[in-house]
Amino acid sequence: MKQLSDEQLFEYYRRGEDSALRPLIERHQEELLRFLYRLMGDRAGAQDAFQEAFLQVHLSADSFDSSRKFRPWLFTIAANKARDMLRKRGRRPMLDLSAPVSRSGGGEDGGGTTYMDLMEVDIPAPDAAMDAEERDARVQRVLGEMPLPLREILLLAYFQRLSYAQIAGDLGIPLGTVKSRLHAAVAAFGKRWSAGGGEQAEAPEG
Repeated sequence: MKQLSDEQLFEYYRRGEDSALRPLIERHQEELLRFLYRLMGDRAGAQDAFQEAFLQVHLSADSFDSSRKFRPWLFTIAANKARDMLRKRGRRPMLDLSAPVSRSGGGEDGGGTTYMDLMEVDIPAPDAAMDAEERDARVQRVLGEMPLPLREILLLAYFQRLSYAQIAGDLGIPLGTVKSRLHAAVAAFGKRWSAGGGEQAEAPEG
């Protein structure tokens, strides 16, 4: 079954071949858990959301549109589960901006494209004294200041690289709302960065 596509495997599962689900779980486990950890900020929450996501996949199997791709559907379900859990906890999502987002997992050195690389935001170049670690930490703090809907749209657009149409379909919102929300998210990020958002307060002397 390893040679089959996600969609073919899921179709077998929908037809009653229970063993077809295991390859799908194993195929997406590492990347999906990494995605959920970035979104939620803790491994236990990521594990819970991962299990909830595949439970929902099972429950919604009969309603899955076979003309759609399985992976974006799975990741959107997982994002929704994580968002629901975060709201119940009253916690804010956390994104690890320094972690690579390459779907191939990057090389052995851990390198790869990061959120900062993907963000098409015209922001001032950081001060020469600000090293990469400080910059990434500040970017993460700036995102932490943004409302959940704006952070979520950045995650879907830049991490999953979904099209406007895919995001609109998966979130059940109009295409125009996706465009305006993503525009607002990028603008909010740039504005906060330019205004010094995410800067750590200096510790008082003495």
